[in-house]
Amino acid sequence: MSFGERVVAWLPQRWLAKVLAHAELLKFLSVGAITFVSTVVIFFGLKWTVLPQNPVTANILAVLVSTILSYVLNREWSFSNRGGRPQHHEAALFFGVAGVGLALNQVPLWISRYILDLRTPHVSFIAENLADLVSGTILGTLIATAFRWWAMSKFVFPHQPTQSAETVDSETVDSDLDKSA
Repeated sequence: MSFGERVVAWLPQRWLAKVLAHAELLKFLSVGAITFVSTVVIFFGLKWTVLPQNPVTANILAVLVSTILSYVLNREWSFSNRGGRPQHHEAALFFGVAGVGLALNQVPLWISRYILDLRTPHVSFIAENLADLVSGTILGTLIATAFRWWAMSKFVFPHQPTQSAETVDSETVDSDLDKSA
C-alpha cells in the first residue's frame, strides 16, 4: 500500500468526502502556495540586488513571473476538468483577472512604503524588510488570492467539471427510454 493510499485509508470517510468535494479549491490553493514561494524568492532577489530603490517594481515583476506559472498550473491541474472556451480567449481572461489581482497585490505594499513611510532611513533595514514581507507578500497575496479564486471560477474557468462518458451515456439512454415510453 502506497503512502497516499495509507493516508486516504486513515482519514474518516466524512472528512474524505469533504476533501474530495473541495478538491478544486485545494488544487488552486496548492498552486497558490507554489507561486507564493516563487513570488517571495523573486521579489527579495530583485529587491536586494538590482532594484533596491524600487520595491514596488520588484514586486510587480515577481508577481508577473508567478502569474505565468500560475496560469499553466491552474489550466493544466486545478481547473483541468473545466473547459469550453478557446485557449486564447481563456488566456486573455486569465491575464485580465491576474492584472486586477496584481494591482490589488501592490496596494498594501504601496501604503506601507509611501503612506506609512516604513522604509530606510525612517526605520531599520530589518523593520523595512519585515514590513515589505507582511504588506507586499502576505497581505497583498491574501487579498489578491481571494479575488482571483472568485474571478477564476466565475469568469475564466466558469464551466463545472465535465461529466464522465459513462454518466453522459446513461443519461442519454435514460432520456431515450423516457421518450419512447
